[in-house]
Amino acid sequence: MTPSEAFVETMVANGVTDMFGIMGSAFMDAMDIFAPAGIRLVPVVHEQGAAHMADGYARVSGRHGVVIGQNGPGISNCVTGIAAAYWAHSPVVIVTPEAGTNGIGLGGFQECHQLPMFQEFTKYQGHVTHPARMAEYTGRCFDRALSEMGPTQLNIPRDYFYGEIECEIPAPSRLDRGPGGTKSLDEAAELLANAKFPVIVSGGGVVMADAVEECKALAERLGAPVVNSYQHNDSFPASHPLWCGPLGYQGSKAGMKLISQADVVVALGTRLGPFGTLPQHGMDYWPKDAKIIQIDADHKMLGLVKKIAVGICGDAKAAAVALSERLAGRDLACDTTKAQRLDTIESEKAAWEQELDEWTHEKDPFSLDAIDEAKGEKPFSGGEYLHPRQVLRELEKAMPEDVMVSTDIGNINAVAHSYLRFDKPRSFFAPMSFGNCGYALPTIMGAKAAAPHRPAIAYAGDGAWGMSLMETMTAVRHDIPVTAVVFHNRQWGAEKKNQVEFYNRRFVAGELDNQSFAEIGRAMGAEGITVDRLEDVGPALKKAVDMQMNEGKTCIIEIMCTRELGDPFRRDALKKPVRLLEKYQDYV
Repeated sequence: MTPSEAFVETMVANGVTDMFGIMGSAFMDAMDIFAPAGIRLVPVVHEQGAAHMADGYARVSGRHGVVIGQNGPGISNCVTGIAAAYWAHSPVVIVTPEAGTNGIGLGGFQECHQLPMFQEFTKYQGHVTHPARMAEYTGRCFDRALSEMGPTQLNIPRDYFYGEIECEIPAPSRLDRGPGGTKSLDEAAELLANAKFPVIVSGGGVVMADAVEECKALAERLGAPVVNSYQHNDSFPASHPLWCGPLGYQGSKAGMKLISQADVVVALGTRLGPFGTLPQHGMDYWPKDAKIIQIDADHKMLGLVKKIAVGICGDAKAAAVALSERLAGRDLACDTTKAQRLDTIESEKAAWEQELDEWTHEKDPFSLDAIDEAKGEKPFSGGEYLHPRQVLRELEKAMPEDVMVSTDIGNINAVAHSYLRFDKPRSFFAPMSFGNCGYALPTIMGAKAAAPHRPAIAYAGDGAWGMSLMETMTAVRHDIPVTAVVFHNRQWGAEKKNQVEFYNRRFVAGELDNQSFAEIGRAMGAEGITVDRLEDVGPALKKAVDMQMNEGKTCIIEIMCTRELGDPFRRDALKKPVRLLEKYQDYV
């Protein structure tokens, strides 16, 4: 066969049916046979969008997401998207055709060193060293992406697609993960048997291991409240009596108050990332004296962020089963207080829900000024500017069954964490620790491509929306219908709130004068709805989802919001300014 055929046949062996990218001469010989191999290449507007689409595709399907582009600029455009996939532990394979071997080092057209670009954001980098090894390296990249749960890079000199080789297409290799070591599991079971107030943190590893039912079983045995790790709101069903909401930035006060009482914490499938355990709502809630049992498939994560009592290197599902088996039939210290703790859980959750109901707008001085300012203004649509929290509550009420939601980075999107609840895993996608703008729309498009039967909704602020709105054309062109909710508040809200808190409202580069995003959406062939009355929020979402599911239409819902802002992202990382030079003395 030819190396192109070996490359394509190895992808077929790994179940690849969809790829995302922009066509290029560097891989055109292989691209020519994608269709007869049963592979669809979805052409995007910008390659960053392709990487995000591959990420969303992988996170929903549990299979590989694949992205490809032209050597040089097409590949460099993908770096941000691959970085986001890295922190989401998504099994994305980025195929990076590079300059031909007969010209490398001469500074030729679109030549660059492509391996160093991705070395920080990949679990493995395979560089094809000879055309005869095409299938070998391709197969290894696909294997490693799933075994190490993260992006891998397949780098192919463009002249290596040509020629005639003999090779065997490697069968995919899939790890059968175990529960962890017997000693560590026994130690963890002993800690749990003596725990009086155990709490479970259900992380992304629970979703990746399809371990929600096993997490439920362990929680029910212990009567333990379960909190979601940061931006993993889909890691435990919100309808379950033991669910207490997400930790971290703009998370659940109920979850934070409950974990603060823990004497033993089970961190199931989570690295306990620093941004997900920071003080929030004025509470330094992480239990300083609790014994932590951390379970992670990557041994390097154990004890990395928080001091732990027991580290279990194992699969979240298998480990949860092993712990439940060890606790079955035993008398536990927490058995006698199950009913009492359930009452505490219900009470804290009810108090938080009531607070959210009554928290109709932000109450800090800047936001109150912004609300007063909005009273004297009218949006271009002629209605009124709406309070973001009220909007988020109405969107929550109107969410369809089996929904998938992606959120971009930004102030309103962060506040949304308290209002996004899911009963099914593989339903919530956010940019995680990389925190890049332009994430939500392409990621939900990838999710929709993987699960076309599920409603797909993206949340974005108007700043982040500007980085990805062009992919609306991809959605329309290639029949990937989604619904985008754009919070139009005319500012870069997340960073602007730092200027409020630390820089005495000296606003530099934070204001945005935007056109109508609904009209821009219509110009790109989508539907567009502008919402400027609170009673229209829910009906607009339902209408847009109905168009998505029954008419195959993408719709941009533009919601006119006041400029009020929630708590800043980085209160932990900023300080009040000090000025030593005389010319800057007023800038404090």
